[in-house]
Amino acid sequence: MTSTGAAAIAFQDHAALWSMGEIRASDVVNAACDALVAGLDTPGLRILAACTRAEADYDVHDLLPAALDELGLTFYPIGSETGQEAAARALARRMLAGELTPREFTFRLHQRHGHELPLTERLAELDDEYGILEYGDRPVDQVDAEVTAEARRLAAHPMTYDEPTDSSR
Repeated sequence: MTSTGAAAIAFQDHAALWSMGEIRASDVVNAACDALVAGLDTPGLRILAACTRAEADYDVHDLLPAALDELGLTFYPIGSETGQEAAARALARRMLAGELTPREFTFRLHQRHGHELPLTERLAELDDEYGILEYGDRPVDQVDAEVTAEARRLAAHPMTYDEPTDSSR
């Protein structure tokens, strides 16, 4: 994948995580800056990247949908099920990249969605298993391995980015 493709996916992940309350608006602004550095360039992305941390909390809500649209990416409405699924997939990619431990990953999903989101039901069950490990004979590395397999399943969802061909962008 090209560096712009990877940057687009990272930007999309940040947008999904922000829409679901997982990260701060300033993190989205930082991701917009990273996307510009990686070679993505649209007017909306430039405006978003120019926000200060103080402005981010107020402006990201209005600026993010247009920036994503210009890049051919998806804005997930706050609290939507598709947004929750996109955020779960983004967290799975973060766990696989070593940014979260398997236990932190399951805890965050379980805390946010309980057993209500079908996509992450098995991960909620595995979080429950972490809670009872001390009372059983199942080793933690076995649960970690199952969590990692589930994270790979989530992250394997096809997410592609086709560079815009419109020369006006």
